[in-house]
This record gives sequence, C-alpha cells and structure tokens, in this order.
Amino acid sequence: MYKEDIIKAHQRIKPYIHNTPVLSSNLINKIVGAKLYFKCENFQKTGAFKMRGAANAIIQLTKEEKARGVVTHSSGNFAQALSLAAKILGVKAYIVMPKTTSEVKKNAVREYNGNIIECEPTLLARENSVKKIQEKEGATFIHPSNDLNVVLGHGTATRELLANQVNLEYIVTPVGGGGLVAGTIIATTCFAKDCKVIGGEPFEADDAFRSLQSGKIESNKSINTVAEGLKTQLGSINFPIIRRGIEKIIRVSEKEIISAMRLVWERLKIVCEPSSAVALAAIIREKEKFKNKNIGIIISGGNVDLDKLPF
Repeated sequence: MYKEDIIKAHQRIKPYIHNTPVLSSNLINKIVGAKLYFKCENFQKTGAFKMRGAANAIIQLTKEEKARGVVTHSSGNFAQALSLAAKILGVKAYIVMPKTTSEVKKNAVREYNGNIIECEPTLLARENSVKKIQEKEGATFIHPSNDLNVVLGHGTATRELLANQVNLEYIVTPVGGGGLVAGTIIATTCFAKDCKVIGGEPFEADDAFRSLQSGKIESNKSINTVAEGLKTQLGSINFPIIRRGIEKIIRVSEKEIISAMRLVWERLKIVCEPSSAVALAAIIREKEKFKNKNIGIIISGGNVDLDKLPF
C-alpha cells in the first residue's frame, strides 16, 4: 500500500528538491553506543523537509486550481516551503500567519513571494482566515501536515535515506503535526525490512504520546518548549497511519533537547533547529534500547534564529 504513490511522488518532486546528504559522527556513535545516520533535511530548499510535501501537493492540482492559487496557515517551515514551491511552479500562495510570528519568518515568506495574511494567534483565527481567502480567491487549502499528498512527499526523505543505508533497524523522527513521522512510516513499510519507526516529542508538548494512549487526537494546554516546530497537533489523516505503524514515542526534557542540539552543532558541524534535535535526544535518553543498532535520524530542519540560540 502506497509504494507506487511514494515512487511517483519522488519522481514528481525530484526537479524541485535536493537529495540531501547522510552524515555520521564517530563520537556521537560512541556516546550512544550505536551507528547513527543523519538524513540532513536542514540542507533542503527552505532549510527543512517540508519543501517535499508542499511541492508534491501543488504539482497535482488541476490547471484551474493552480490558476486560483493555494492557501495554508503556518508560522514556520511550511509557510516558506509552500511559498517557494508555489513560486517555482507559477502559482500564487496565500499564507495565514499569526501576528506574533517573528519578522525573520515573515521576511522569509516574502522572499519567496508568499502573500501574508496576519491573524490572531489561535487555531480558530487561522482557520477562519483561510476560509475567507478560499471564498474570496477560490484558493485550494493545503494543510501543513494533515494532507495525504503532503505526507507522501515527506516520505521521500526516508526513501532516499533507505537507498543510502539499506540495513537500518530504526528510523527516528521528531513528532509535531505528524506529517513527517507518518510519511516516514509509509516509506519504511514500503522500502525496508524489519525497520521500526520511533518518534521523539518534548514532555512540554506531548500530545502525540497521549493520543496514542487514549486512541484519539489530544491537544496541549501549554506548549512551553524550545522545539517551536512541534507545537502543532496530529490530524485525522496522519493519526491512523501513526497509530498503525509507530513503534513508540519517546518524550524528552527541554534540557535534553538543548544538549542534543549542541552535540549536533559541535560534532556534525551543521545547523539544526531544536525540533530536529528531539530525535537525537530521544535516542540518547533510551540508549540501552538502541545499543549496537543501525539507526537513521531525520534532521528535519535548520531554520534557527541565531540571536536566540538556546545554548
């Protein structure tokens, strides 16, 4: 199931994305007691994996839909990804962003010709703003994580990782809105033998962990985490995929996230954002589980405000 869909998605988006490198570090391997292979989506266009799903979703729109444009709500990486993918494909992009979004993120969207519509920083305000644009412009809504074409696009990162490393026993990803981990699960099921997917999530925003326990989509009452990209919640399309296919979710503390982020900067010599470091933090937290294993990690992004580094 979905194998042909991932292959087709990959063929579709190849002209518009980077096949990002896979790096390793002997010192990090020694610390963990396992072999880790980092799929560096921080080197992807717009600095995060989300270009994959955004491009896959837009390409499949009809000519008429493309003429009317696309709309999404995002304060982070998907806002930039959809803006750039739309720009490359000659489609107008409307991006609903909370008023509280940093100017750095807004400017990045503007650089990619995204049309920003500001709203109050609540989910209801975001959704209402999207509806108004759909009614006025006829734009197609593309959800940042709860859209199957987006999920399948994201899964192409894992397809590339598994082509690079065929003997992986685990793949670990951060869990936010669920698009990346769902895509990872689909691709792992299709292209790997005996490889399990594990998610990393902050204790401060552990809605996915609780959703697996309760069997329904949970939300967070507070989201006091440095991992900004993981403050969103799962959706109706990706949650069933995650429930069926994930091995477990490991929760980590803020201190563990910052420590793992610093380790990546120091030893891999690459920029990764706090959300990305959650996956490595999860492995370090449960080292015994991963001892002597071959593990893939998706470094989901590298969009960091350098004036606000947590270490």
